Amino acid sequence: MVDLFSGGGGFSRGFAEVGLSPALGVELNHAAARTYSLNFPEAQVLEEDIREVDGSLISKLVGEVDILIGSPPCEPFTAANPTRRKNPIERLYSDERGLLTLEFVRLVGELNPRVFVMENVPALVESVELREALRAEFARVGYEIHFNVLSALELGNPSKRVRIFISNARLDPPKVTLHPSVWESIGDLDGKEGKVPNHEVREVTEAKLRKISRLGYGGYLTMFEGSARKIPLYLRLDPSKPAPTVLGNSRFIHPFRDRWLTVREQARLMGYPDDHVFLGSLDEQFNQVGESVPVPVARAVAKEVSKLF
Repeated sequence: MVDLFSGGGGFSRGFAEVGLSPALGVELNHAAARTYSLNFPEAQVLEEDIREVDGSLISKLVGEVDILIGSPPCEPFTAANPTRRKNPIERLYSDERGLLTLEFVRLVGELNPRVFVMENVPALVESVELREALRAEFARVGYEIHFNVLSALELGNPSKRVRIFISNARLDPPKVTLHPSVWESIGDLDGKEGKVPNHEVREVTEAKLRKISRLGYGGYLTMFEGSARKIPLYLRLDPSKPAPTVLGNSRFIHPFRDRWLTVREQARLMGYPDDHVFLGSLDEQFNQVGESVPVPVARAVAKEVSKLF
């Protein structure tokens, strides 16, 4: 199994938990590559620009690739991006980051895996033109694709997240009926600050502290406006409900304490176990958590993939 755009390893973690451990991760960001290497010590890590990596190099390192997974950048496609191109096709073929999606397609063609799964935001396929373009690109390298839309809540994750998983196999994991709440997910960490990896409290300024102290559940400090979507930032979590979507560039406020969540608490909301440790600056750690595939979702996808072998 090879993981492209591997980040801090959420996608790989889910696969490893069902016995499909990664042989290789490819990640350009130095802090994320270090995190991946730490958590998957038996895997090789290429800290390279995906555009400089070809299938022959990967085959030389790991041999035949059975499973290829990856999460190209979503910024060109998400409605949360205020500079998103208006023309959907330009997001794929003209945006420099959008072109990275086509690099995933290229490596699918060069490696010819038995199964591949590419994760992104649903907006990637929100237009007929984009869907047909992706069908054509994958057909060009020999694959018919399925668009699998999966909800993290329905797969047991304690925070909301809906994503598209494009694969050459239909993915239909069983859904759960009980959704973990915020407090069920992070409550046992209360009082253990500094005693669990990545569970260090970040100081809040006096001005911010006064504002935070007045916030009730669901209250927030500011609103971010994307191209077609508004996102509340610095939001006080309701302990009895699942959390909103965890983002790399946002912070949640603790349900009962006037402080930001720690990296570990936000990682819990993405289904990470405590022995998955994040490296880099605090902002880099938050980004690795928020930009990953939630572990319960990755695990559910991996179970579906394992049925094909």
